[in-house]
Amino acid sequence: MATHSGDTPALPPATAQPIPAAPGATAEVLHSEAAPPGQKKASATYIWFQVLGQFGVFVAFITPLAISLSIRLSSLAPTHQEYLGYITGSGALVVMLTAPLFGVLSDRTRSRIGRRKPFMIGGTLLGVVSLVVMALAPNALVLGAGWILAQLGWGQVLQALTTSMADSLSESQRGKVAGLAGFATQVAPVVGVVIAGSFAGDALLLFLLPGAVGVIFVILFVLFTKEADSRGARFADRLSVAGIFSKYIYNPRSYPDFSWAWVGRFLFYFGLTLNTTFSAFFFAERLGVSVAASAPIIATLSLFGIVATTVGAIGGGFLSDRLRRRRVFVLGGGVLFGVGTVVMALASDLPVLIAGSLIVSAGIGMFAAVDQALVLDVLPETATDAGRFMGIIGFATSIPQAVAPFVAPLLLGIGVASAGHKNYTLLYLVAGVFTVLAGVVIMRIRSVR
Repeated sequence: MATHSGDTPALPPATAQPIPAAPGATAEVLHSEAAPPGQKKASATYIWFQVLGQFGVFVAFITPLAISLSIRLSSLAPTHQEYLGYITGSGALVVMLTAPLFGVLSDRTRSRIGRRKPFMIGGTLLGVVSLVVMALAPNALVLGAGWILAQLGWGQVLQALTTSMADSLSESQRGKVAGLAGFATQVAPVVGVVIAGSFAGDALLLFLLPGAVGVIFVILFVLFTKEADSRGARFADRLSVAGIFSKYIYNPRSYPDFSWAWVGRFLFYFGLTLNTTFSAFFFAERLGVSVAASAPIIATLSLFGIVATTVGAIGGGFLSDRLRRRRVFVLGGGVLFGVGTVVMALASDLPVLIAGSLIVSAGIGMFAAVDQALVLDVLPETATDAGRFMGIIGFATSIPQAVAPFVAPLLLGIGVASAGHKNYTLLYLVAGVFTVLAGVVIMRIRSVR
């Protein structure tokens, strides 16, 4: 992809110092013959299969969150909508505890196909199993267990893909690729909801057809992209149980910009999770239809968001590279999302819901794309510990996903006259406040413009 010139470049991300060799061992050799991370350029083949891989994972992984879990839960426990928050929150909590572990292990993996691909393969297999469990679940408890497996499986594939971006992309490619991937991952749930909405009456197809899309594109990435053989890698220290868990934390003062990026992402995804967890029930209430009947309506509404997401993700990503500015676009994404949630919170008919959805889609696309590029810009120790720090930044997504679904039912219950009513207006307004705060926090970063 073409580079640009004429602007003052942002400071490069922090990189690790060379690891001193232990007696009888050599230093890490994974990047010995390549340019340091942030300077080497990825091929067009890598970029497009990376984008398609993330698209496939999101179709398989986010479709249950967007609609399939709601449809199954409305059948298994029709009077307990709050179970959805407990299910999604429990799954996110498990991933929160395991993501850095898998990141550290992938950094240290020795295999002919590299460090990241073994985790993509294993995660995909577990992800398929999870979809079958959810589809055949006889009760809400088993449905929740299936979602936990999905978080472990598909979540690990996504983490390996994004860590691969840190390994492979140059600084001048990050905004563009993050924009394309951001667009793909926002369109993916739309595709998934369309598929799920067409098979709402068949529990197995409801989960497995979106899953098949994920399997196909992950396999294509594994087969047609190159990753360095890591069998010859050597490390100065041996991992122990205590050593692994010590890598879950770091000194925020050592990497202040990475820390601000972490906080900003946390706030945004807290607001986003508040907004999306109960979206199927929200639309059903506002439009006066059942949850199952809302699936095709949500699918139709989501299709309108594709153009807005495209403008937000690709436009923001490409412009952030072109102008060499990340922060203002991240701020803009948070504000757009906040405005959209206000419109939706006050909506009582379909045209206003469409308008709010379009604004929200543009905000999600812009924030997700440019924030991903910004995180890669400030990621510490990219040469040796990219997986570890991508796992830590994953906390900023998984903690909100774990906590917000438990907070949402409390907000829904505030000020309601009866148990049959929910305060969706308050829920959506609070969600918007968090996303605006996310953009404000990102402006504290200093090493990236």
